Amino acid sequence: MEQGLAFLLSLFMGLFQQGLGGPLEVEPHEPVVAVAVGESRQLTCRLACAGHSASSVQWRGLDTTLGAVHSGAGSSVLSVRNASLSAAGTRICVGSCGNLTFQKSVELLVFAFPNQLTVSPMALEAKQDQELACTAHNVTPADPDALSLSLLLGDQELEGVQSLGRDEEEEPQEGEDLLFQVTKRWLLPTLGTPAPHTLHCQATMRLPGLVQSHRLPIPVRHSLTSQEPPITTSRDTTLEQDSTHSPGSPGPKPENSSTRPCHPEIHRLPAPGGLELLCEAACGPDITVHWTQAPSDLAAYERWEAGAQASLTVLWAGCSPEGWFQCRLDPGGQTASLYLLPEFCSPPMSETLWVGTLVLGLLLLVFLTYRLWKRCQAHQHP
Repeated sequence: MEQGLAFLLSLFMGLFQQGLGGPLEVEPHEPVVAVAVGESRQLTCRLACAGHSASSVQWRGLDTTLGAVHSGAGSSVLSVRNASLSAAGTRICVGSCGNLTFQKSVELLVFAFPNQLTVSPMALEAKQDQELACTAHNVTPADPDALSLSLLLGDQELEGVQSLGRDEEEEPQEGEDLLFQVTKRWLLPTLGTPAPHTLHCQATMRLPGLVQSHRLPIPVRHSLTSQEPPITTSRDTTLEQDSTHSPGSPGPKPENSSTRPCHPEIHRLPAPGGLELLCEAACGPDITVHWTQAPSDLAAYERWEAGAQASLTVLWAGCSPEGWFQCRLDPGGQTASLYLLPEFCSPPMSETLWVGTLVLGLLLLVFLTYRLWKRCQAHQHP
């Protein structure tokens, strides 16, 4: 009778400890662990038994994608390398101290969230209603609880924007991973006066223990003054000047003006084989401007800076650059920015084509010289 009661008590305590999870320690401590596609993660499980009893610890799973497991005295390490979506699932660590068994489970969540955002149109008009679409490519999970798309002005969500809906489409993949493209559309009202110089589409992935965001700038095209004619591009766009005053307003007043601080301005001037950008500030003496940002690297451009003026030459070498140009005023730190879109892209002439053209020209020259020599010979010997 007493032995039967002892057996039942021991069995009950073992099941009770197993249900509670026991003294197993798992790192990371969160019950759900998120890992990006292609990345690696380690899960470590430890168990210390009371007294001098030896502990046994082992990661287990019900599928063949458990990962590499290395177990030793009192610990077991599960390594998931180059994670794919098929690696997602529940992993169970089982440990024992003598007749007592303990277990803890961890859900491994594999996600894909590359910085692959596109917008349509690529630039916005300042003074008209328009529809805008922003798309995040090759993402998963795609449900709204995990992935959200928003339109930002500065660091705040843009107000007065009507959402036109959200679409999810499966992206074709050669491998086993099932990825999606998610598109959200908005109807934007007129952006007001003065209109913002740029908006941002932001994609945010929210998972247990993880929040990631990607942003894509959307230039806003302003009307240009007659002194600064628009430069059209192959995408039927114009350049945007990101300055703090509205387009068409008078230039900045001197720094001692009580109405507004001094700001630099960027002007676009034609140049042989390209474009010259001139940054200047009419702010009185002891003022300097200099370039602080350009696509790729400032060292790739020809520049000169002299007091309140600084110029930068952009050459069309096959393709004009795309991106932000920025200059800064000192003292004060005010900046002016300009977003440049490619004017044209023409592939450079290959070496074979160049040599072929040269040879053809030489042959034509030899042929014409021979014909001229024959004609001269005919006149000399009738």
